[in-house]
Amino acid sequence: MLELEPRLVHAPELFGNYWFNTLQPISLRENLGNVLLVDFWDYSCINCIRTLPYVSEWHRRYAGEGLVVVGVHTPEFRFGQERANVEQAIKGFKIRYAVVADNEARVWSAFANRYWPTRYLIDKNGYIRFSQHGEGGYQQFERAIQSLLLDAGYRGELPDLMEPLRDTDETGAVCYRSTGEMQAGYLRSSLGNVEGVIAESPADFVDPKEYLDERFYVGGRWYVAREYMRHDGPELEPGTVALRYEAFEANAVLSSSTGRLIEIEIHQDGKPLAREYAGSDVIVTNEGQSILFVDKPRMYQLVKNPLFGGHELTLRSASPGLEVFAFSFVSCAIPDTIGY
Repeated sequence: MLELEPRLVHAPELFGNYWFNTLQPISLRENLGNVLLVDFWDYSCINCIRTLPYVSEWHRRYAGEGLVVVGVHTPEFRFGQERANVEQAIKGFKIRYAVVADNEARVWSAFANRYWPTRYLIDKNGYIRFSQHGEGGYQQFERAIQSLLLDAGYRGELPDLMEPLRDTDETGAVCYRSTGEMQAGYLRSSLGNVEGVIAESPADFVDPKEYLDERFYVGGRWYVAREYMRHDGPELEPGTVALRYEAFEANAVLSSSTGRLIEIEIHQDGKPLAREYAGSDVIVTNEGQSILFVDKPRMYQLVKNPLFGGHELTLRSASPGLEVFAFSFVSCAIPDTIGY
């Protein structure tokens, strides 16, 4: 049986920087009597990206029945504060509901939020009644939407709960502990090189060829900034990034400091990626090379393995200007795709 939180905490107002998909800011006070779904997300966050189709479908199903959906885009990285980047992401993800830019994390702090993504349900009287962190729990969350709509006075016929959109969202899917997120900037660096983090200055690094878990390693000349590392070697002098990971899927938040396309060779376990292993952003050429092209700051899917397991991943670029922000991993798999 679904249990809603007691009516103890009033939701704060959504005082952000600017809005998308609406002519006027969405006011909680002016929406008393409706049910509000507030979704904290970031367009470069893999877990946020995987939840967006559910939030969009709930908007489609229930917007006419008294549900008001608001996305709060609180950026993890500075490039997420740029209006054009967020607008392009909203279009790319086909988001139709209102989104507020929370560049100074004022809404995030007002909700005392701690995680991307987090979804809150606010009842007709303005109280926070249900919340969900991270991925999963979609049917339970939709039950809470329906319960609060009925409490708000809706008397129509409610649809059946959504079927899972992915096999890994099905009941019985296995979620193993994967390699944790790795950050590249000096604030929260997961750099493993013996040279250490040399902040705000270009330095030469040597790839040790032996890697510890939860660490990444670079080779070549790199500049370590607050949020990222940038390959600063001369043209045709390669820069490399290598790491060990254990997961189903590997992703990276990358950008180009020059705005020009940067070509990256992707190898896994010492070999180019086969087509069935290549992430959605990787091109496998007729010659068997696995290539990634990077320009805009966003998350790129590097590898999508048929089996869950441990691997060694290497990125190699001969062009200066590659910016590496973070690596993230997906661990959930259906039971027959676990292998080592």
